Amino acid sequence: MFYFGIEHEVAFLNREREFADFSQTKFSDFNKIIQKLPIYDTDYPQLRVGDAGIKEKRWYIEGFERFVDSEKVIECVPKGIEIRTVIHSSIQSAIAELTESFNLLREVADDFGFSPVLISFNPHRTIFQPQPPLNEYEIKRRQASPEKITADIPMLTYGPDLNISLLNLPWERVIDIGKKLTYYSPYILPFSYSSPFYEGELWQGFSVRTFYRTGKRPAVMVFMEKPEQLIKSVPSLTKIARIPAEIGRIEFKAFDSCDDFSIYAGLLALLKGLVLDEELPGRAIVPDKQLHEFSAQFGFENEEILENAKKVMQAAETALQDDPDINFLTPLKDILEKRESKSHELIKLYHQLGSIEEALNQTY
Repeated sequence: MFYFGIEHEVAFLNREREFADFSQTKFSDFNKIIQKLPIYDTDYPQLRVGDAGIKEKRWYIEGFERFVDSEKVIECVPKGIEIRTVIHSSIQSAIAELTESFNLLREVADDFGFSPVLISFNPHRTIFQPQPPLNEYEIKRRQASPEKITADIPMLTYGPDLNISLLNLPWERVIDIGKKLTYYSPYILPFSYSSPFYEGELWQGFSVRTFYRTGKRPAVMVFMEKPEQLIKSVPSLTKIARIPAEIGRIEFKAFDSCDDFSIYAGLLALLKGLVLDEELPGRAIVPDKQLHEFSAQFGFENEEILENAKKVMQAAETALQDDPDINFLTPLKDILEKRESKSHELIKLYHQLGSIEEALNQTY
C-alpha cells in the first residue's frame, strides 16, 4: 500500500503589496495568522512537532531558527507559512486536504492584510545573512550536516516536499528509489517551474530556484530507521527518521511550487509510477548540478530535457498500467505537449503588467 503527504510553502504579499519576506515581516506578523487556525488532535503522532513548538499545527511559520547556547530556539526569522498534510492512503485525499488547508489559510491571512502568491525563489533578495551574525554555538551546530551548512538557501526558496512511501519496502529498495529519482530529477522538474525572477528583474530562464538550489541541496531525501543504513554524501540522500511515521519515506524536495494543486496530484502519480517502474536504469547519489542548471535555464524548450521527460512519463504510465492514478498524469502530459511551465505564464504577466508584484498577484 502506498502512502502520500504534501508539504507546501506559501509566500505572501503584505497589505502594501510588498513581497512579505524576512526583510519586511516579523515572526509575530505571521504568528497572528497561525494562532487563528485550528489544531486537530488526531494529526498526532504522525506529524512532527519538534522541540521549538513552532510546528504544532498543520500550518506553521517556515524560517531560520536562532539559538544561544543550546537547542532551545530563541527566535525564528520568517520567510512564509508552510502547510503540511497528514499521511494519506490516496493521492486524491492528500490533495483534498491540502486544498482545504490552503483555502482556510488564505481566508485567515486576508484578515491580517496578507495575500498568498506563487513564487519559488525570492524575486528581490539573492542572499540571506542572519542578523546578528551567528554565534559560536550556531556556527558549530551548522556543521552537523550538509543541509545545516546550506540552511541559508531555503530562506530564499519556496517549494513543496512531495512524500511517498510503500508499505514494507526493504530499506535497500528505498535507497535505490531515492537514487533513481535523484538521477531523473532534472528531466521532471520543468513540470513545476515557477521562479523566473531574480534581483527584481526577469531572469534568463525558468527556475532560479533549481539553478541555485539543487546540487547544493538534495533533490531527494529518504528516511532510514538505523544509522548503519545511512549513505554519506554531500548533499545528503539519507537521513535518520525523527519519528516512526517517517521511516521509509521518500521525500522529493526539488520541485518548484505550484498554485494548481492538480499538478501536485500529477507529480505524486509520476513518483508513484517511478517507484513501481523496473526499467529505468539511471541512478545517482547526488544531483547533477550542471544538468540541473541547464534544465533550470531551458526546461522543456530543450530537446534533450523534453525527450528524457517523455521517456520518464512513458515508464511511469507503463508501471501504473490499470491503476486509476494514471489519470492524474493528464495535466503533466498537457505541459509536455505545450512545452510551457508556470514560469512562461508569469513572464507574460510581467510583460503585460510591468510589475513583479502585480504578476504574482494574479496567481492562486
